[in-house]
Amino acid sequence: MSAQDVHIVADSKIPFLHGLLEPYAQVSYYEPHEITNAVVRDADILLVRTRTRVDKRLLNGSRCKFVGTATIGYDHIDTQYCQENGIRWQNAPGCNAGSVGQYVLASILLWARSKNRNISDMTIGIIGVGHVGSIVEKYCRALGMNVLLNDPPRAAAEGADKFVSLEEIAAQSDIVTFHTPLTMQGEYATCHLGSATFFDSLQRRPLVINSARGAVVDNYALLRALNTEKVGDAVMDCWEGEPRLNTALMFASFIATPHTAGYSSDGKANATRMIVEAVGKELGVTIDTSDIVPPTPPVSTLALARNSDPIATAVLSSYNPLFETRNLKRQPYDFERLRNSYGIRREFGAYTITGTTDNNSTVLRKLGFKL
Repeated sequence: MSAQDVHIVADSKIPFLHGLLEPYAQVSYYEPHEITNAVVRDADILLVRTRTRVDKRLLNGSRCKFVGTATIGYDHIDTQYCQENGIRWQNAPGCNAGSVGQYVLASILLWARSKNRNISDMTIGIIGVGHVGSIVEKYCRALGMNVLLNDPPRAAAEGADKFVSLEEIAAQSDIVTFHTPLTMQGEYATCHLGSATFFDSLQRRPLVINSARGAVVDNYALLRALNTEKVGDAVMDCWEGEPRLNTALMFASFIATPHTAGYSSDGKANATRMIVEAVGKELGVTIDTSDIVPPTPPVSTLALARNSDPIATAVLSSYNPLFETRNLKRQPYDFERLRNSYGIRREFGAYTITGTTDNNSTVLRKLGFKL
């Protein structure tokens, strides 16, 4: 099959993609809202992000046999329909784990600073310990936090020794952070895992973080828990009903962002690289992805000599979610525009640190900074 025989329809917002696939296929780029059944009808391959619902309504009558999503999540793909109709699909697992870890750590450090609390004195409960949860665990342990892990599927497969129950998370945690996929049914269903019952059981008025999927947390139940002080504060990146969101919960949240926790340039590059490689495998060719390189940050060296809080300064110099929070709270109905116009953000590994002590250097290296 020649390049002219293969038609790829791609979301125009997938970064670093333009020009990579053109030697191997005809490529048509569309805005997410423009990807319709009529557009996909003559596509052999469809490349999307989370804003495109891939189901019978979109694919019925098309010749599409492969769907790639440049995202870690895939709940926007009707995988059962794809399986029943011989349509292969591929997501980008773990692509933005470092980005979400950076978001969570920055949010925790900001919150601890606002409460004048020592982060190493706190216990964090991590619900879901896959790619992202494992990064969050690594970062929190590096900062000396007490870490509790909850992941029933992993506990069933690996043994329960290193995992705890949701009840233990609720009883002991100063911070609770969700990192599960969204599953609607089955033994390990996660829809509304953060429920009214769970929030009512919390013992320490924790900070609650949702950077997983919107419906993993019951948004109305969380707002009620904030109002009744069962939850002390919230960090919300993922919302039920996106791009519409519960504005009362948004205003009540300490950090509120438009589903951009995973939007580092590193994460986007990883996702595009993984999807391009998957397309190459589908076409039986090797596609060079070496040009998928995130841009260098404007300031890549952070001098921390004589800084009173070097770890937090380094993390927040790389990324501070308060800027996005201010923008979203000023313009909550511009959720999609704020998301789609997101600027350059680099992860810890893009920065070189100078002027730190040995103890701080050890922690910064564990986080991924260069020294």
